[in-house]
Amino acid sequence: MVRIGPIELGKFPLLLAPMEDVSDPPFRTLCKQHGADMMYTEFISSEGLIRDAAKSRQKLDIYEKERPIGIQIFGSEIESMRRAAQISADSGPDVLDINYGCPVKKVACKGAGAGILQDIPKMVSMTKEIVDAVELPVTVKTRLGWDDNTKYIVEVAERLQDVGIQAISIHGRTRSQMYKGEADWSLIRAVRENPRMTIPVFGNGDIDTPEKALAYRDKYGVDGIMIGRGSIGNPWIFDQIKHFFKTGEHLAPPTITDRVKAARQHLNHSLEWKGPRLGVVEMRRHYANYFRGLPHFKEHRLSLVTEEDPTVLHATLDNVARTYGDNGHPF
Repeated sequence: MVRIGPIELGKFPLLLAPMEDVSDPPFRTLCKQHGADMMYTEFISSEGLIRDAAKSRQKLDIYEKERPIGIQIFGSEIESMRRAAQISADSGPDVLDINYGCPVKKVACKGAGAGILQDIPKMVSMTKEIVDAVELPVTVKTRLGWDDNTKYIVEVAERLQDVGIQAISIHGRTRSQMYKGEADWSLIRAVRENPRMTIPVFGNGDIDTPEKALAYRDKYGVDGIMIGRGSIGNPWIFDQIKHFFKTGEHLAPPTITDRVKAARQHLNHSLEWKGPRLGVVEMRRHYANYFRGLPHFKEHRLSLVTEEDPTVLHATLDNVARTYGDNGHPF
């Protein structure tokens, strides 16, 4: 049984990665329904939280049906991160997660996210301050290192465990790689095989099929897998992987009806959580992912990403279901 502190996650949990503008409550709801064992919020700015910025505060929203769930924070200043951790803990998550992995320039080049991989002593000190500031289990998501010359993840993971984190998720790339090339899980395996490590080690990067999940589980010996981009437009991936682990066979792929239903549910939850304007606008990035691979979809896509009336959007989804049906247009 894999545990993060007192939280039981099963024998080999599948985690939904924190993804900016993706892993919000509407999307998390779908992933939970389709087998995700644990999820994390979008990463939340520590400075935004301590300034009481509305957008940052809204990201603290969590719901009972999502549990267990972790709130993830990022920042470059230790005191701000400590205060943000306390604010986040007051929202009642099961876990508090620290983002030491975001590679984007606006974050990393300010010393936050993966940027802190250039200052390991500060990374350790910040982590200890956060662990000491909250009663929740604290976890970390990070990368192998800043670049090919600084892949210190085995030592880093050990030092973070020593100051009290209770799980670590490792993306198998350096910051300099961004999302290019193939994720290297060999150092993730080295972390897991370090005899001093006693906390769960989760692998992250490039898991987009049940076959790859099984192969990486068996080859690298991780305690669980965190899935990010492979779940976008495909919340079914968690059920698919679990079924493949259990039977060695594939679940039937989602039908057009399944995909329309998921897009409709996602839209409805988005409207409920964000309101009529933002609920419509911020849903637009998702339609192409739900219907990826459909031929001659341009007209429908154009309607979905320009229309502002939810009633018309639902009618467009109805039209997609009628046009493509479940016969003759498999994904």
